Amino acid sequence: MTALAQPISPPAWTADALCWASIALVGIVWISSAIFGVYIMAHYGGAIPANTLEDWNVTLPRLYEAETPGASGGIGMHFFAGALLLVLGPVQLIRQVRAKAPAVHLWIGRLYALAAFLAGVGGLTFIALKGTVGGLPMTVGFTAYGALMVLASVQTVRHAMARNFDVHRAWAIRLFALAIGSWLYRMGYGFWFLFAGNAGHTDVFSGAFDYFMDFAFFVLPLIVAELFIRGRRSGATTGGRALAIAGVTGGAAFIALATFFFTMYGWGPAIAVRFGAA
Repeated sequence: MTALAQPISPPAWTADALCWASIALVGIVWISSAIFGVYIMAHYGGAIPANTLEDWNVTLPRLYEAETPGASGGIGMHFFAGALLLVLGPVQLIRQVRAKAPAVHLWIGRLYALAAFLAGVGGLTFIALKGTVGGLPMTVGFTAYGALMVLASVQTVRHAMARNFDVHRAWAIRLFALAIGSWLYRMGYGFWFLFAGNAGHTDVFSGAFDYFMDFAFFVLPLIVAELFIRGRRSGATTGGRALAIAGVTGGAAFIALATFFFTMYGWGPAIAVRFGAA
């Protein structure tokens, strides 16, 4: 009876499948986030020397208004710290870097956590000073996102310093999932407009899809992150690991497809225009 009560371990191949799915996701995220990071620097950063800060309002209105410099500074810090996160994040997830170059992992990790903290504080500063264009639902969702970013950055560093490395890695994975949230927010809207037009969206972000996106852009990645964290544990069930594989694989496929379309029709042309103008 005791033997029958023991949980059945997942097949050995599921651990390999989860490993390869995570490698694919990290690789695709790195390529895509690098392109998006260049776009952020070109579109938002390039607007500073060109004195065209009103270009910040193309994707979301009221990001820049001359009469609210504090809010504009906060959202600028959010953008530029976020771009750094997109470039550094995948490096921290590479096992070989952690094992063979721990000093590199340590110092990049400190910079990464600081950037995440600043990105969260920058976004919260903007919301506190100016609110959001989407009203209460967007304010609640974006505030929760910024607060979670700050929390995850602090917890990642705190557990690393305490040498609780399993807990540290779990928080680092959650932080990575949050760090790509702003990027996934734009991807989500791009795909929705491509396949559904403006259905569920209004100019003041008060449509059904807008309300969904107020939370989905960071909640869904966190769900995938939690599935991955639990799926890689030795006590994982077959069903739990299968869900983790499906979530990570689906995320990789979505990001790969989205990156192609955005590079072709969004980020790529914006980068070309900015550098062409320079």
